[in-house]
Amino acid sequence: MSTTPTDRLRALLEPLAAEAGLDLEEVKVTQAGSRRQVQVDVDAEDGVDLDAISEFSRLVSQALDASDLMGEAPYLLEVGSPGAERPLSEPRHWRRATGRLAAVKLLDGAELTARVLESDEDGALVEVQPVKGRGRPKERRLEFAEIARARVQVEFNRKDEEPLDAAADIADVDEEEEEA
Repeated sequence: MSTTPTDRLRALLEPLAAEAGLDLEEVKVTQAGSRRQVQVDVDAEDGVDLDAISEFSRLVSQALDASDLMGEAPYLLEVGSPGAERPLSEPRHWRRATGRLAAVKLLDGAELTARVLESDEDGALVEVQPVKGRGRPKERRLEFAEIARARVQVEFNRKDEEPLDAAADIADVDEEEEEA
């Protein structure tokens, strides 16, 4: 059975990620001039911080140096997280995106923007946003089998969040209570 270099790399890194309490999300090797670029994305249930990424990067570097997977050619290692607009391709991604807005393309070609309300191993309950702001949001159950691709969307001014000024007012009240 033939495996690709990326498959062999993933097989080397999966146990390291699991041991570090991380999920190995993506492994990608690309040619960048005369050297290769190895990009590894990890995540965790509560997200990953820079310390976790730094420590995992050290472990990956040691594992690659100890193996012959990369050969003698130089390579650049980048370890990071999937980012703000991460793809939703696994049930755990949907669970972690609860409350977030997602752009979803269905297998039938339909596209929708929906807020993830909850999810399980088979699908997600979402609140579909009205087109061009017309109408009310509607709940819909999406089975993962009907989804071609989905991606978290970045929101800059979510309407149901408390404005910053109100949060500052609350902090002022708390300070006044402490002084009394």
